[in-house]
Amino acid sequence: MRETMSSSICHMLISLLLFVSLQHTLAIKQSYIVYLGSHSFGSNPSLLDSESVTNSHYDLLGSYLGSTEKAKEAIFYSYNKYINGFAAILDEDEAKEIAKHPNVVSMFLNKRYELHTTRSWNFLGLETDHGFANDSVWKKSLGEDIIIGNLDTGVWPESKSFSDEGFGPIPKKWKGICQVAKGNPDKFYCNRKLIGAKYFSKGFQAHLGEAENVNFDSARDTAGHGTHTLSTAGGNFVAGANVFGFGNGTASGGSPKARVAAYKVCWNGCYDADILAGFEAAISDGVDVLSVSLGGRSPREFSESGISIGSFHAIANNIVVVASGGNSGPQISSIVNVEPWTITVAASTIDRDFTSYVILGNKKIYKGASLSELELPPNKSYPLISAVDAKFDNVPPAFASICKEGSLDPKKVKGKILVCLRGESARADKGVQASRVGAIGMILVNDEDSGNGVIADPHVLPATNVGFADGSAIFNYINRTKSPVAYISKVKTEVGVKNTPTIASFSSRGPNDLDGKLLKPDITAPGVSIIAAYTQANSPSEQPSDKRRTPFVTMSGTSMSCPHVAGIVGLVKSVHPDWSPAAIKSAIMTTATTKNNNGVEILDSSLEKATPFAYGAGHVQPNLAVDPGLVYDLNVTDYLNYLCGREYTSDQLKVFYGKPYTCPKSFSLADFNYPSISIYELDVWKSLNVTRTVTNVGPPSEYRVEIQQPPQFQVTVQPEILRFTHKGEKKEFKVTITMKPNSKYVTDFEFGKLIWTDGKHHVGTPITIKYTDL
Repeated sequence: MRETMSSSICHMLISLLLFVSLQHTLAIKQSYIVYLGSHSFGSNPSLLDSESVTNSHYDLLGSYLGSTEKAKEAIFYSYNKYINGFAAILDEDEAKEIAKHPNVVSMFLNKRYELHTTRSWNFLGLETDHGFANDSVWKKSLGEDIIIGNLDTGVWPESKSFSDEGFGPIPKKWKGICQVAKGNPDKFYCNRKLIGAKYFSKGFQAHLGEAENVNFDSARDTAGHGTHTLSTAGGNFVAGANVFGFGNGTASGGSPKARVAAYKVCWNGCYDADILAGFEAAISDGVDVLSVSLGGRSPREFSESGISIGSFHAIANNIVVVASGGNSGPQISSIVNVEPWTITVAASTIDRDFTSYVILGNKKIYKGASLSELELPPNKSYPLISAVDAKFDNVPPAFASICKEGSLDPKKVKGKILVCLRGESARADKGVQASRVGAIGMILVNDEDSGNGVIADPHVLPATNVGFADGSAIFNYINRTKSPVAYISKVKTEVGVKNTPTIASFSSRGPNDLDGKLLKPDITAPGVSIIAAYTQANSPSEQPSDKRRTPFVTMSGTSMSCPHVAGIVGLVKSVHPDWSPAAIKSAIMTTATTKNNNGVEILDSSLEKATPFAYGAGHVQPNLAVDPGLVYDLNVTDYLNYLCGREYTSDQLKVFYGKPYTCPKSFSLADFNYPSISIYELDVWKSLNVTRTVTNVGPPSEYRVEIQQPPQFQVTVQPEILRFTHKGEKKEFKVTITMKPNSKYVTDFEFGKLIWTDGKHHVGTPITIKYTDL
């Protein structure tokens, strides 16, 4: 009996150990990117070339897994055209061994990125015209024959923004396709405007497995984000566009005559493997501009980022890449997508508001923002209650204050206007929760970080969003009044709003946490309450209980500002097809403004003076970008030298170049020919010399330097005059930075500006300096 029991226990222990071992093995199976650099067959690979590369991937992995058959099962992407590598399911031990292979130059986990819109859980352009004061500047091109690609959640092809009315044949340079599933069950189609669409989901599926109710065989946008961003960049003219009647006008993207293509790489999140596949497809298809409204929560080293690697290959193939800067503001050093070869975009407001006022019982009036189509009956005030006062007895105040689901007592709320605090959950969801417990209206109050930056949302009940200071006054009124009452006025569209733009509170800020010697963001553009096309598969509030559908909607985020700049890039490139991506970036940056429409310095959402860490070179001015006068140009070799300055080894450089590259014996990151100057650690006891080279892209002219001095520093330039006799001529100048005599010790950054002007052109270069007392 004892032997039998002992034997049974022994078998049970063995089974348990086997089970634990199996579980451990299963737990460490993950998806990896195995990166091998570039290819040797040039820019136009044949089908045979690509097949040969894929077979080499199977052979390499098969040598570790035991057979090419096992390798074929493990590999779910073979990057075989412009990017050389593969994505595969591996266990940790296999991954460690493969990383040692001499041809493997980088290996990293298939990590997740976020979409940069503030509508999704507060994680963190399309205007009524296309925003240009003088369309004749563009000589009627409006982006004609430019192809803009969008890495996002796909596209809603039926949107009027993608109508091909008036468009001629598809450009011969286009090599892409309209990818549809067998039998095309969702009736997806392309046309002469929307000329291509592809979808990539294997990286997502490898990470999470099959998701319920998700169609992985379509580029159709069921979220709305991709349709919004792509139409902002290159949507066609649409008369009578509005959101529930608000903001009515003719909508268009930044490059309304451009052809557009959608690359669906985001599902529930966006993964490195799918992003790389999207980049490679876009390069192969022949796009001119790529708009990338996604990114991580913090910057990753360039050699271990799908966005960094993919965008470098795009730039190397003369494609301009524009990326959103992130929605983690106003926290400092939160800026992402900080590659020097991309254009990194912050978000700011426009001179149009969707206004709804709060009128308190004490006659105080506070301006808010809303797109609520429902109105309160007029000429009456309603009881007012804060969410904390409306909570169930057992719910923590902090939990109830943000109107979380299940926190509010309907008996306390019914028939009243509920005051909710912004944060953690989606803004529109707070309105849903308020409606569920019987609130007749909602006032959404900004938290301190959100400052006075209010956002118009299509709430499901009468509601408005007020700033932090006004919200504090409303809470004070509630707490000091026995029977507080209020009224929320109906929404009104206001145009020509003064003191705009301001920097959005959510817009991520510098300094660049990955490299303080490179200023990021590069530029700011409209990103708050932007009207653009939308999917018909989702509600405007993104809440499942909301059954409304609308062809246009507002969204906010650096996701929205990014395609504004992509559209401008398309316009500049259509006028100057021979300009490099760096020249186009320089043109946009050096012509930007740091003044608002009142002629004073741009403010942030807390009404404090903003800095280059919020707006980069400033707010975009499209009409000036087409004729900048001078540009700071860069090429692939310059970007490699930049990486050399970051102490990349020859092997690490293969991640980007694919073949041996010898770093210069000496290279100073301070001399990297960027359209901004950022000095991270200036020695108090020494002066620092920085060199830059500008290229004349205008007529013969003489430029003189003007300097807006940082308060504690002396900036001088030699020579002070640059004379150009012909277009394409280059001139070098030296900038010397020293501490001013008797300057006080400064621990924070200081800011200035260097401007070259010939009277017509003003070529602005922001300067940021921080010194260290060594």
